[in-house]
Amino acid sequence: MGERKSWADIRAEVMGRPGAGAGYEAARIRFELGATVRARREELGLTQAELAKVAGLKQPAIARFEAGGTMPTIPMLERLAEALHLRLNVQFERLCEAG
Repeated sequence: MGERKSWADIRAEVMGRPGAGAGYEAARIRFELGATVRARREELGLTQAELAKVAGLKQPAIARFEAGGTMPTIPMLERLAEALHLRLNVQFERLCEAG
Protein backbone atom coordinates (compact mmCIF):
# COMPACT_ATOMS: atom_id res chain seq x y z
CA MET A 1 0.00 0.00 0.00
CA GLY A 2 1.36 3.46 -0.94
CA GLU A 3 2.31 6.20 1.47
CA ARG A 4 -0.49 8.61 2.27
CA LYS A 5 0.08 12.17 0.95
CA SER A 6 -0.50 15.28 3.03
CA TRP A 7 -3.04 17.89 1.96
CA ALA A 8 -0.17 20.28 1.18
CA ASP A 9 1.39 17.70 -1.15
CA ILE A 10 -1.90 16.98 -2.89
CA ARG A 11 -2.66 20.70 -3.29
CA ALA A 12 0.82 21.37 -4.69
CA GLU A 13 0.39 18.51 -7.16
CA VAL A 14 -3.03 19.71 -8.31
CA MET A 15 -1.96 23.35 -8.53
CA GLY A 16 0.96 22.30 -10.72
CA ARG A 17 -1.43 21.16 -13.46
CA PRO A 18 -2.12 23.49 -16.41
CA GLY A 19 -5.10 25.76 -15.75
CA ALA A 20 -5.36 24.89 -12.06
CA GLY A 21 -4.43 28.39 -10.94
CA ALA A 22 -7.29 29.94 -12.90
CA GLY A 23 -9.76 27.41 -11.53
CA TYR A 24 -8.57 28.05 -8.00
CA GLU A 25 -8.89 31.81 -8.46
CA ALA A 26 -12.43 31.46 -9.85
CA ALA A 27 -13.41 29.31 -6.85
CA ARG A 28 -11.91 31.90 -4.48
CA ILE A 29 -13.90 34.69 -6.11
CA ARG A 30 -17.15 32.69 -5.94
CA PHE A 31 -16.54 31.85 -2.29
CA GLU A 32 -15.72 35.44 -1.28
CA LEU A 33 -18.71 36.90 -3.12
CA GLY A 34 -21.05 34.35 -1.57
CA ALA A 35 -19.67 34.93 1.93
CA THR A 36 -20.06 38.69 1.54
CA VAL A 37 -23.69 38.41 0.40
CA ARG A 38 -24.52 36.00 3.22
CA ALA A 39 -22.94 38.25 5.86
CA ARG A 40 -24.85 41.31 4.61
CA ARG A 41 -28.11 39.35 4.33
CA GLU A 42 -27.73 38.17 7.93
CA GLU A 43 -26.76 41.68 9.05
CA LEU A 44 -30.06 42.92 7.61
CA GLY A 45 -31.97 40.05 9.24
CA LEU A 46 -33.18 38.65 5.92
CA THR A 47 -33.78 35.01 5.08
CA GLN A 48 -32.59 33.62 1.77
CA ALA A 49 -36.20 33.53 0.61
CA GLU A 50 -36.72 37.19 1.52
CA LEU A 51 -33.55 38.26 -0.27
CA ALA A 52 -34.53 36.20 -3.30
CA LYS A 53 -37.94 37.86 -3.49
CA VAL A 54 -36.49 41.39 -3.26
CA ALA A 55 -33.77 40.58 -5.82
CA GLY A 56 -36.17 38.85 -8.22
CA LEU A 57 -34.48 35.47 -7.81
CA LYS A 58 -35.41 32.10 -6.36
CA GLN A 59 -34.24 30.93 -2.92
CA PRO A 60 -32.18 27.99 -4.27
CA ALA A 61 -30.23 30.45 -6.45
CA ILE A 62 -29.36 32.48 -3.33
CA ALA A 63 -28.32 29.31 -1.48
CA ARG A 64 -26.06 28.19 -4.34
CA PHE A 65 -24.57 31.65 -4.66
CA GLU A 66 -23.86 31.98 -0.93
CA ALA A 67 -22.18 28.56 -0.96
CA GLY A 68 -19.87 29.67 -3.78
CA GLY A 69 -21.50 27.31 -6.24
CA THR A 70 -22.15 29.76 -9.05
CA MET A 71 -20.23 32.54 -10.78
CA PRO A 72 -22.65 35.47 -10.98
CA THR A 73 -23.15 37.83 -13.86
CA ILE A 74 -22.77 41.59 -13.39
CA PRO A 75 -26.57 42.07 -13.67
CA MET A 76 -27.12 39.48 -10.92
CA LEU A 77 -24.58 41.24 -8.70
CA GLU A 78 -26.34 44.54 -9.35
CA ARG A 79 -29.70 43.05 -8.32
CA LEU A 80 -28.20 41.57 -5.16
CA ALA A 81 -26.42 44.83 -4.30
CA GLU A 82 -29.62 46.82 -4.65
CA ALA A 83 -31.59 44.30 -2.57
CA LEU A 84 -28.89 44.46 0.13
CA HIS A 85 -28.78 48.29 0.08
CA LEU A 86 -25.24 48.29 -1.29
CA ARG A 87 -23.47 49.87 -4.26
CA LEU A 88 -21.69 47.42 -6.55
CA ASN A 89 -18.05 48.36 -7.12
CA VAL A 90 -16.10 46.32 -9.67
CA GLN A 91 -12.43 47.14 -10.05
CA PHE A 92 -9.15 45.81 -11.33
CA GLU A 93 -6.15 45.52 -9.02
CA ARG A 94 -2.51 44.97 -9.90
CA LEU A 95 -1.20 41.50 -9.27
CA CYS A 96 1.55 41.22 -6.69
CA GLU A 97 4.86 40.82 -8.42
CA ALA A 98 6.98 37.88 -7.37
CA GLY A 99 10.09 39.05 -5.58
